[in-house]
Amino acid sequence: MKREVSYFVIALHRIVNRMDRGTAALCGAEGLTLGQFAVLEALYHKGELSVGEIKEAVLGSDGTIPVVVGNLARDGLVTRHPDPEDRRRSIVSITEAGRARVEAVLPKNEELLQAFFDGWSAEEKKLACRLLAKLTKE
Repeated sequence: MKREVSYFVIALHRIVNRMDRGTAALCGAEGLTLGQFAVLEALYHKGELSVGEIKEAVLGSDGTIPVVVGNLARDGLVTRHPDPEDRRRSIVSITEAGRARVEAVLPKNEELLQAFFDGWSAEEKKLACRLLAKLTKE
């Protein structure tokens, strides 16, 4: 049983790595890194967020997200302003230029991700989601 779990985890890593490489290529064509796209996508879907909330949304590390946000701000893709309730925190918002970049990548990325599951039936996809959801419950 231990061996099957190890194989399963390795398979999941390989799948995610393949997906990330595909997404990274799409992002690169728009002048973005995978990390920058992840931050922009979180802001696009969730609205303005603090740096800590972005870190949670994209599963980034403490040191990485401020650098990514700084680079996005430098490029005019996000803006930062102090949180009126806690001046130690920054609130990050996506700009129209950032929104345009995300919108250029999202449909292509959705197609890419859907292609990974082309051979699966709707029921197989639902089953996989249910089983993986059991692993993510804390």
